[in-house]
Amino acid sequence: MKFPRSIRLDQSDQSIFAPAAEPGEWAVPGSFAFAGTDATGLDGKEKLAFHTGWLGSDSFGRSTLVEVAEIDEAGFFAVVERLARHFVDGYGAPTLAAALPAAREEADYAAGLCEHPVGSLLALEREATADGTVERYRIVRPARATDHTRIWEIVPD
Repeated sequence: MKFPRSIRLDQSDQSIFAPAAEPGEWAVPGSFAFAGTDATGLDGKEKLAFHTGWLGSDSFGRSTLVEVAEIDEAGFFAVVERLARHFVDGYGAPTLAAALPAAREEADYAAGLCEHPVGSLLALEREATADGTVERYRIVRPARATDHTRIWEIVPD
């Protein structure tokens, strides 16, 4: 099964998210964290988290990008359990048993976004509209030079 995994291409996530997800941790979109929030009133790091942040399932920090990676069944169910515990501890779900279906739905949704080759990078954009939050996902493809120019060469003495 494929699943999103946080990736850090540079140190910017550490500056723009509080906290930042750690590279290599499994991630979900995590839009539930903004349910009932007036996104137009967000500022600073919370605004950036709303607009572009994936949610790491270990640190519950945010990441700008994720990569499509292989996850085994045990890893997938560990993500579901961590999310369910987070729903109880951070969002007031009454019991772990009550939180598990919502956590499973979030994890299934995240897995469904990974219908791309392993190693593909995914970004998300959220926007607050009059009808609610709209999410868009895109594949990030690196720009590759088609014409290489040699900038140095080794000259024997």
